[in-house]
Amino acid sequence: MLGMLNRRVVVPRATAEDLSVDSLSVGYDGRPVLHDVTLDVGAGEMVALLGPSGCGKTTLLRTIAGLERQMSGTVRLGERILGDGHFFVPPEKRRIGMVFQDGALFPHLDVGQNVAYGLPRADRRSTRVTETLELVGLDGMEDRRPGSLSGGQQQRVALARALAPRPGVLLLDEPFSSLDTSLRVQVRAEIHHLLLELGVTTVFVTHDQEEAFVLGDRVAVLNEGRIAQVGSPDDLYRRPVDRWVATFVGDANLLAVADATGTCDTAVGPVPVATQVDGPMDQVAGGPAELLVRPEDLRLTEGSSGTVELVEYYGHDAMVRVLLEDGSTIHARTGSDVRWQRGDGVGVTYVGPGAVPLGV
Repeated sequence: MLGMLNRRVVVPRATAEDLSVDSLSVGYDGRPVLHDVTLDVGAGEMVALLGPSGCGKTTLLRTIAGLERQMSGTVRLGERILGDGHFFVPPEKRRIGMVFQDGALFPHLDVGQNVAYGLPRADRRSTRVTETLELVGLDGMEDRRPGSLSGGQQQRVALARALAPRPGVLLLDEPFSSLDTSLRVQVRAEIHHLLLELGVTTVFVTHDQEEAFVLGDRVAVLNEGRIAQVGSPDDLYRRPVDRWVATFVGDANLLAVADATGTCDTAVGPVPVATQVDGPMDQVAGGPAELLVRPEDLRLTEGSSGTVELVEYYGHDAMVRVLLEDGSTIHARTGSDVRWQRGDGVGVTYVGPGAVPLGV
């Protein structure tokens, strides 16, 4: 079992800088991968890039790092332009650290040499390597080879290597995906705490909605090379900009209505429409729409408006799939004390704060 990250070493907070990506387009062999992407990350902020496989998340990260060149647009760190249509700063001069999905450690170098790899020669002879390894809980392991370490320890070495030069921005490309579930949660929590303590401006890639919501101060959702929405986890979950974002960032029941005003008659009974929607989504002023109803907005009771088809028990709660009288299905989230079994008749009632209408 890995211990908590070591807090005995006092390391100066990072000189965090703003990161700005403006109208960025990137392609491979003439095939566009990113289209007109704009994203601003404040100094010390942690932003998650969330999206399905192939949407361009890693390409965006690699372009910020200088490992890919953009076709157009600008990457800026603080007041410095790192790349635009005419100017390009190589990766080693960007003051950007990157942790790759597989760690990308050099197997022929020991841990200390891996961490020192990106440092100037003078700093390699200083206490920087030792201090950074102690910071991530790997003190005393300088002479070990990466192949002798566990997966979690290897990712800590990769993190130490990225942090040792004290970068202005840290980029992480699905750094926990290779770890098993329990270790992933532990290492993720410890690294999250460490990065918050250091005040590092951080951008990390994930396809895991839960991970993005847990770690990100804000989340940028990408779809097919474009940013679909940027906002806090609450904004994305409660006020998605469209149907695709609504279904991607969580379980969603979408109830079709002819007129999204007032209180609508639906397959689960009366559902009030949110009268004011704060956030980036487009307003739907009446007319046909789909009402976004999250599973926790529904309450199951004794009744006959639906039949339980499936119960998925998670310990802290459960998800119940119900076949309604009109032939449609909905999902309702219940507490851990599950009363329902397959085949039970249930009543379904909306208990949420007001459903967000999504245009159709």
